[in-house]
Amino acid sequence: MTPYPPQPWTLVADAHVSIWRVPARDVHPGALSVAGYTSVFTAWIAYREPGQLSYHELLAAVPVRGKRTTCTITQIWVDSEVSLAGGRELWAIPKDLAALQFTDRTCTAATGDDWIATAAFTPRPGSPLALPSRFDVLQDRGGTPVRTPVGAKIRPGLAAADWTINARGPLGYLAGRRPFLSLSLPGTDLRFGA
Repeated sequence: MTPYPPQPWTLVADAHVSIWRVPARDVHPGALSVAGYTSVFTAWIAYREPGQLSYHELLAAVPVRGKRTTCTITQIWVDSEVSLAGGRELWAIPKDLAALQFTDRTCTAATGDDWIATAAFTPRPGSPLALPSRFDVLQDRGGTPVRTPVGAKIRPGLAAADWTINARGPLGYLAGRRPFLSLSLPGTDLRFGA
């Protein structure tokens, strides 16, 4: 077993987020929906020092019912065995390993089987202020809900995003679609867990 830090994890990240409108039936049975559609949040995240861990991540999440803003992570890939083990064991997050490459504006993800997605982001000027944010991540561990609080200080800025998604891959339900909103979140401070 790979050792991982106890919770909470204190992390620093540079992230690119895209939000998509997708038929709820294509994503997750518990996703909140309006007129049969839900929002899917995809994020490319580069965790870095001075946070506890440094690694890369691609995830997809959907909004679900909760006492406050709550999401369920439906798919997630990391390039760190420490993150994979901690995410699964502490919070029941279904992390898988992938080869993730990040440059200033371009991100790619692939597994040993096939490529998942690529995306290029062009950030627009963002907020000079760090805005506080709180939400919960709700996962399922064998029928038992696992709720994890997350606190963040974000500096959001609009971004243009150009995605290419493998239609045969795990994010294939997004292939051929365009996100309706994309953001860049540089220098995000995160506290993940209780």
